[in-house]
Amino acid sequence: MQEMIDAKRPINTYFLSIKEAEDVFLRQGMEDKIELLKYWNAGSIRVYELDGYYDTFYGYLAPSTEFVDKYDLRMFYPGIILNYPTRENNFEVPEYIEQKKLFKVFSEAEKWGEIMNVGYVGALNRKIDNNTIDDMIRVNEALHEKKIAYIADEITKDRDIRAVFIAGPSSSGKTTFAQRLSIQLRVNGKKTFALSLDDYFVERHLTPKDESGEYDFETIDALDLELFNEQLLGLMSCEEVNVPVYNFKLGKREYTREPVRLTEDHIIIIEGIHGLNDRISKDIPQLNKFKIYISALTQLNIDKHNRISTSDLRLIRRMVRDNTHRGNNSLKTMELWDNVVRGTEKYIFPYQENADAIFNSALVYELCVLKKYAEPLLREIGTDSVFYPERQRLIKFLSYFKPIDDEGAIPSTSILREFIGGSCFE
Repeated sequence: MQEMIDAKRPINTYFLSIKEAEDVFLRQGMEDKIELLKYWNAGSIRVYELDGYYDTFYGYLAPSTEFVDKYDLRMFYPGIILNYPTRENNFEVPEYIEQKKLFKVFSEAEKWGEIMNVGYVGALNRKIDNNTIDDMIRVNEALHEKKIAYIADEITKDRDIRAVFIAGPSSSGKTTFAQRLSIQLRVNGKKTFALSLDDYFVERHLTPKDESGEYDFETIDALDLELFNEQLLGLMSCEEVNVPVYNFKLGKREYTREPVRLTEDHIIIIEGIHGLNDRISKDIPQLNKFKIYISALTQLNIDKHNRISTSDLRLIRRMVRDNTHRGNNSLKTMELWDNVVRGTEKYIFPYQENADAIFNSALVYELCVLKKYAEPLLREIGTDSVFYPERQRLIKFLSYFKPIDDEGAIPSTSILREFIGGSCFE
């Protein structure tokens, strides 16, 4: 790789007709590309060439190999890991930190893709064309339910566990997952009680501010940790506790619920982005805690050389949910997204390996459903907006997917329902 960079070899760009591109990829044995091109609506496609090898990429490439001057390449069975500069790291290569638990989840996702016979977008589109998508939806949802039941069984086996913490980035499906986990725990004979960390925000005037002088609701210091620890300890000790409800309009806690007293048979399910951080539960012994990390780690790829970003999937989920449930337009979602991503990088990702279990909330078919909701919202962003390039990028990304118009096969318990509506947990 370094030899190619030092040689400053040109990366050439061509626009080929679909037929020309198919012929090129057929010669190179790239069936996944040919399958994807069957559903490409444009008359031509951008193709890159390096040393006689042709490929397509989601995004733009540098004009020469010399621009790839910063990277970290290492072996990682059964493949390699290529690390590159990121904007969040001031365009330097971030330090490599092995994440064994997360890697296992990606391996599990790959196996799920094999079970459903879907690894690339072209194969997914073919199932829609062949009218076999409903069966695949049922299998995908069953895999989710089986995993949730397995996690519930692991919790039930350990009689010391009294508190389950569910954490993950925005739009990962924490709320629906918590409800479904609660049902599975009840199937196992356990009683459950739900707590949301959102109800433990400090009063608005005490909320920390970021470097721009804006309220920082992502930081753990925006929560009243002392009150939460005190009340969690009280609930676990079967004491009567007056649990607050946070009024986001007024920026203060209110006590409108009846006081609650739990029994020793109860498992408390706590949902919030900081659930894996031990500061949240510093007064609770480790043996009494079970931590779950949830994120949308998609098992689907566009093709063999183009992955689907988990951040893109969560952004599209959030955009649809913000509009469906809160009436927000896509511009509002975009304006807030950078802060959400920064908060995730700073307050969630560093703790994900602390989890006792990791749940992958991605559904292989969901972008085919989200497409029809997201595209009209994206088209509302005008050419004069700073987010217009992002709008164009996401519209191009969604163009790879055929839409699923009939949502009848999607159960009301699905995590996807949290975003498109129709959830039985609403």
